[in-house]
Amino acid sequence: MRFQRLEDLRIDADKTQEELPRLESLRIDADKTQQHIADVLGCKREVYRRYEKGIHDLPLWALVALAKYYRTSTDYILGLSDIREPYPR
Repeated sequence: MRFQRLEDLRIDADKTQEELPRLESLRIDADKTQQHIADVLGCKREVYRRYEKGIHDLPLWALVALAKYYRTSTDYILGLSDIREPYPR
């Protein structure tokens, strides 16, 4: 995808906090609880639940940690790619 104008890069403010359904599906596919993933991240279960439901923005450090944990790309978690495998190093 090639951007022609700066306006093409702008993020809709209403979409900055949206649900990340892939977080939930990755967790369920891994047969893990919200509490387990919260423990991996070092946060409370309620905080993780809010990330999963899009109530709070997922911090960058947590996004990277979850991508490593699930062995996927950050783009996949964010819904920017449908390729689940991580990028080659």
